[in-house]
Amino acid sequence: MKDMLVRLTDLPDISQEERHLAEENIIFRRPIAPEKSIVCQWVGKEFGNYWESETDVAFSFQPVHCFIAQKGNEILGFACYEVTAKNFFGPTGTKEGWRGKGIGKVLLVKSLLALREMGYAYAIIGGIGPIDFYKNTVNAVTIEGSEISIYQNLIRINHE
Repeated sequence: MKDMLVRLTDLPDISQEERHLAEENIIFRRPIAPEKSIVCQWVGKEFGNYWESETDVAFSFQPVHCFIAQKGNEILGFACYEVTAKNFFGPTGTKEGWRGKGIGKVLLVKSLLALREMGYAYAIIGGIGPIDFYKNTVNAVTIEGSEISIYQNLIRINHE
């Protein structure tokens, strides 16, 4: 999988999507320390051990380098940034059954805005899967020659 690059000065306005989702009682926020195990376990259950480990690292920063989408007491999605490498976005995911509603877009842009607030002009989306989503949502471009990434020597276990 390749990496992508996104310019942080041209991010889309997500206020309309966020208002629309708020009408469905979906809110977006950073989790706090008492929720660490709940959020990390949810990520592990929904997306696997690797992403759970990266999410755990997000809680070592203040503010937490993660956003969640929630409805009531249910987590619907998450997005982390700068957990595996400086200036990297990810991992991120939306719970099956809730995809296609704009949750991923809001989580992505909120995370990229946080990176911009940290002083970055560009961000790297590492080891991307849905190229078109990132291209269409934030005008991300593929980084040529990035097939060999920081994940290349990742210890692999059979069930991941």
